[in-house]
Amino acid sequence: MKAAWYEKQGPAREVLTVGEMPDPEPGPGELRIRIAFSGVNPGDVKKREDTFAVGMPYPRIIPHSDGAGHVDKVGPGVAPEWLGRRVWCFGAQSYRPFGTAAEFTVVPIEKVAPLPDSVSMEQGACLGIPGITAHRAVHVAGPVAGRTVLIQGAAGAVGICATQLAHFAGAFVIGTVRFADDQAAARAAGANAVLISDKDLVSRVKAIAPDGIDHIVEVAFAANIDADTELLKPDASIASYATNDPAPKIPFWQLVFKNNRLFFLGSDDFPPEAKAAAARDLNAALDDGWSGFEIAERIPLSDIAKAHELVEHPTRRGRIVVSIP
Repeated sequence: MKAAWYEKQGPAREVLTVGEMPDPEPGPGELRIRIAFSGVNPGDVKKREDTFAVGMPYPRIIPHSDGAGHVDKVGPGVAPEWLGRRVWCFGAQSYRPFGTAAEFTVVPIEKVAPLPDSVSMEQGACLGIPGITAHRAVHVAGPVAGRTVLIQGAAGAVGICATQLAHFAGAFVIGTVRFADDQAAARAAGANAVLISDKDLVSRVKAIAPDGIDHIVEVAFAANIDADTELLKPDASIASYATNDPAPKIPFWQLVFKNNRLFFLGSDDFPPEAKAAAARDLNAALDDGWSGFEIAERIPLSDIAKAHELVEHPTRRGRIVVSIP
């Protein structure tokens, strides 16, 4: 099969190789997907760059955790009814060496979800990490139906999914964005109100939700923790999946006196049942008419380095996907 891989970490054009590898074979409980599109997430780029100084966990890595395509082979214990199905997968390169930047990928069946006929392969390739992270961020503290949820960074990949999933679950959703051009994307995802993040954000959120916020989905924990603390109701919660500062200060006593809860989320290690629930709800939202992501670029596998560079330095809004010949 044709695949992209790296055997050392560093800049995309210096370490990514495209060539031929043996076709993988599914083992017990696994299936093989002929990949149509491979999604590129910031985490994939950071692994290749070694942003977190983890090093190379395997001698050779095919990057990317998310993808979509057709099941073309099943391993022992997997029902043959899966053969030929349109599917999307997640976590293909989580604690595994070979991801979706290849003609074929092999994944455990619990990391595969059917792709509705109404949903494009490009959309399916984008769902995994952002969608599952967003679902956990929205639901980790309990049901949100009838509650007020604030999505910080509602125009990002996780933020768009979180906005839609909170809306789909019956919450009143307030989204924040950095730029006016991003407001339309957050509204399209289901936000009831969209605000620009600036020095007056707290007062403007309070004007919309004078009783406070029940739950916050947070993309920049360190930058926003003081404002978030001021906005939270008693017994409310924050679920954060990213931060601008790896060692943030926390207003401990203010949070304690209101019995607020903090959740820190790493998508690789969510419980299996949470990932399964996320896949079901994402498919249900798409079936219900959610349009999903804007696709910024479709880059061929032969130019995968360009795809990584576009994730590092975006030139337009939207997701980057790699097309597999």
